[in-house]
Amino acid sequence: MEEIENKDRDREEIFSRAVRAGKRTYFFDVKSTIGEDFYITITESKRRFNNDQGKFFYEKHKLFLYKEDFDKFALGLSDVIEFIRTGHAPERPDFIDESPENSKPDGFRTTHKTIEFDDLTNDRELH
Repeated sequence: MEEIENKDRDREEIFSRAVRAGKRTYFFDVKSTIGEDFYITITESKRRFNNDQGKFFYEKHKLFLYKEDFDKFALGLSDVIEFIRTGHAPERPDFIDESPENSKPDGFRTTHKTIEFDDLTNDRELH
């Protein structure tokens, strides 16, 4: 049973890109679910030094991005990149929410508030 779980957890990449950016490397990997739907894993890898052990190690952070979220993710990423490059915020709400109770034709809530990262851990705080 454990062998099957490990096999699912370490699914083979279908397509991959590595991007070196200074001290970090980003890995963009396309994988497939058991139902054969594609998803992306984005991994940030940073080389760090462990003073206690006296050697280097790689610290990794991974994000899973599923097909149904690609457009929302790309829109949010595009908005923050535009802001950094131009200094001007796009004319959109701060928080994109396409949950069923907030569905509108354009996919945005008509009312919004600024969301802090810690708020996302408790869905009740968003309503």
